[in-house]
Amino acid sequence: MDKDSRKDTRRILLVLGRLALAGVFLFAAFAKMKPPPGTPWSANSVKLSLTLFAFQVDSYQLLSHAAAITVAKILPPFEMLLGLWLLSGVWLRFSAFCTSLLLAGFIFATVSAHMHGLDIDCGCFGPGEHIGPKTFVLDGLLFALAIAVTVGAFSQAFSRVRSQSI
Repeated sequence: MDKDSRKDTRRILLVLGRLALAGVFLFAAFAKMKPPPGTPWSANSVKLSLTLFAFQVDSYQLLSHAAAITVAKILPPFEMLLGLWLLSGVWLRFSAFCTSLLLAGFIFATVSAHMHGLDIDCGCFGPGEHIGPKTFVLDGLLFALAIAVTVGAFSQAFSRVRSQSI
């Protein structure tokens, strides 16, 4: 494989990686904000969903009750913005880095809950997802993908700078 083919392959993999991460974050945000079954979409139904998500955040026992409510109100819209940012590809190094940090935080929270023997839902994609091996594998794979996209984005930027300075 020649140099241009490798560069094209890396570029395609970088785009696919960021699109996959964008899709996951957009879906996660949607799942946390969607109204409970049988409830129509409205500002009040989204508030209700975020209140229910606050119970899931609080069940991790990592934050005060007030902080859990704040995180529950901020996290889903942030995930949506992060997904859209990844989708756009604008400042990819920074959006991928933010994604990596957020996923590291999720891993910390789920591992901490597991180590403390908490039998709780993760809240990752809405209610009903129990913390267990599936959660750890999925979070680990997403974290690895986010790290790969971050490294790829920085690598692409550095090679662009290097080629311009020659």
